[in-house]
Amino acid sequence: MIWEVFRQEARGKYHTHCGNVHAPDKEMALMFAQIQHGRRRPTHSLWVVPGEEIGEVDAEETTFGGTTDKSYRWAMTFNTDEDFAEEIAASQREQEQAERADRAGESDEDEADETATGAEATEEGESA
Repeated sequence: MIWEVFRQEARGKYHTHCGNVHAPDKEMALMFAQIQHGRRRPTHSLWVVPGEEIGEVDAEETTFGGTTDKSYRWAMTFNTDEDFAEEIAASQREQEQAERADRAGESDEDEADETATGAEATEEGESA
């Protein structure tokens, strides 16, 4: 019986067909594969499969359908005009100005609170 041998050089790489061995059973096929194909080159693992169990389907037997256009999934044709770029820049400037105004308003409120607290403390000291 003929057994086909597939070898993987390193973890994470594909198994590739490296030959075959003649053996009466699975155990002998594994042993022969190790001797003949596992010692010649760096080997991480071996697959040993009965040759008669390997099948093939080629293009003449069936239609695989070919490739379909899926370019819509990628942003390959995304265009930006200069008008959009200017609009985006203006929007970012407005956002930054609004954030600065909010921060300035918060600091003005904090100063007003501190001034009011100081005035209340002075009034309490005078009444006591």
